[in-house]
Amino acid sequence: MLRRLALAAALLVSFAALGRAQEFKSLGPPQGQATGPADDIIAKTLAAQGGVDKIKAIQSMKMTGTMSLAGIGDVPLVIQAKRPKKVRIDLDIQGTQNSQGYDGQAGWLFLPLQGMKAAQAAPPDMMKDLDEQADMDGPLVDYKAKGNTVELAGKDPVQGTSAYKLQVTTKAGDVRYIYIDAETLLPLKQESKRMINGTERATTTTLSDYKAVAGVMMPHSIETSIEGVPITQKVTIQTIETNVPIDDALFKMPVAKQ
Repeated sequence: MLRRLALAAALLVSFAALGRAQEFKSLGPPQGQATGPADDIIAKTLAAQGGVDKIKAIQSMKMTGTMSLAGIGDVPLVIQAKRPKKVRIDLDIQGTQNSQGYDGQAGWLFLPLQGMKAAQAAPPDMMKDLDEQADMDGPLVDYKAKGNTVELAGKDPVQGTSAYKLQVTTKAGDVRYIYIDAETLLPLKQESKRMINGTERATTTTLSDYKAVAGVMMPHSIETSIEGVPITQKVTIQTIETNVPIDDALFKMPVAKQ
């Protein structure tokens, strides 16, 4: 859940730096339904994270932390999410609040860092991405009901740790790889590809510093590298509040001041 939102924050900055994010591209072709071994790994990793019941019991989240930016340093970050499928990300960069939001139907961007004077509707190619980011459970929970397929693609080392490699193909046909620590059964890394400014770019997110929040293990350190971006963007989460009241209006596109 948290890793998806932190990746969204990193991509928000990349959008400002590189241009309009257009769509996910597959890392490989879909290859049918999930196998038994994949289902076994999914069940074990969801149990290690706290269990599906505890994951679904979290109806809203507010996360505060920082994101490291080249030449600027650590900037304040706030990520808020609420069921069903609402998300907002705010980054305070040099006195400007740069935001991305989705209210379950419409997505929007407000990037003063990029010269925007008012919030703008998210381009059509970003809507699928925003809808996916707003899924608090991620692609593995109830994956069949979501139309996703999952296959166990073997084991690979991740920073010296043996990890199960799950190939996830979404209903839309997008493919990413999720690496699960073979010992702790917690997610270690996710790989995907994106089209950014007309160029396909590989994206890798690594996860660490897991802590229990409301009975669910969540990473508090998320590092994202994007092909073409010279440095790794690191998100450090300081606090996570769950089941906090969040007004639905927060996720709607801000109205320009007259």
